Amino acid sequence: MEFTQALLRFFQNGGPFMYPIALVLVIGLVMVVERWIFLGRAKRANQRAYRELLPLLQKRNYNGVLQLARDNKAAMGRIAAAGIGTLQYAKRDENIALAIEEGILEAVPRLEKRTGYLSTLANIATLLGLLGTIMGLIAAFTAVANADPSEKASMLSSSISVAMNTTAFGLISAIPLLLFYSMLQNKTNEIVDSLQMAGVKFLNLLSMGRAQMAEQKAARS
Repeated sequence: MEFTQALLRFFQNGGPFMYPIALVLVIGLVMVVERWIFLGRAKRANQRAYRELLPLLQKRNYNGVLQLARDNKAAMGRIAAAGIGTLQYAKRDENIALAIEEGILEAVPRLEKRTGYLSTLANIATLLGLLGTIMGLIAAFTAVANADPSEKASMLSSSISVAMNTTAFGLISAIPLLLFYSMLQNKTNEIVDSLQMAGVKFLNLLSMGRAQMAEQKAARS
C-alpha cells in the first residue's frame, strides 16, 4: 500500500510530461507482448514444418511438400515450395538457391515487423524525460526569481527534485524497452538463422533429387 502511494506521488509530482512517457511505455509493452507471442508461434510452426518436410524431401515426394506448404502457413513450407517450383526448369543449382533465398527474404520482414520501433520508443521516453526536467527547471527558476531570499534555497531544491522525476521515469521506461528490444532481436535472429540452415538443407536435397532425375532421364533415353 505504501509503495503504491509513493508511486502515485512520484507520478503526480513529475508534472504533465509523465503522461506521454507512460503512454510510450504502454505502447512499447504492448508491442513486446505481441511480438513475443508472434515469434514464439513462428518458431514452433517452423520447427514442426521442418520435421514434416525433411522426410518428404528425402523421399522426393515433392507433391507432398507442396501440399504441406499450402496447408501450413509456416515460412519453412514456403521456402521449400519456392525451391521445388524452380526445380522443374532450373538449369543450375544456383537457380534453386536463389529461389530459396528469395523465400527466406520474404519471411524476414514479417519476423522483424515493429521490433525496431522499440528502440525508437525507448529514445522518445528518455528525451521526453529530459524535456520535462528542463521545462520544470525553467518554471522553477522563474518562480524562485521573485520569491523571498530566505525561501529561495528550499523552493529551488524542492522544484528541482520534482523536475528530476520526469528524467527518472523516462529512464525507468527506456531501460526495459531496450532490454526487450535486444531479446526480441536475438529471438528473431535465431529464427532467421534456422530458416537459412533449413534452406541450405533443402537446397542439398533438391540438388540431389535433380541429379537423380537427370540420371533417370538419361538412362531411359
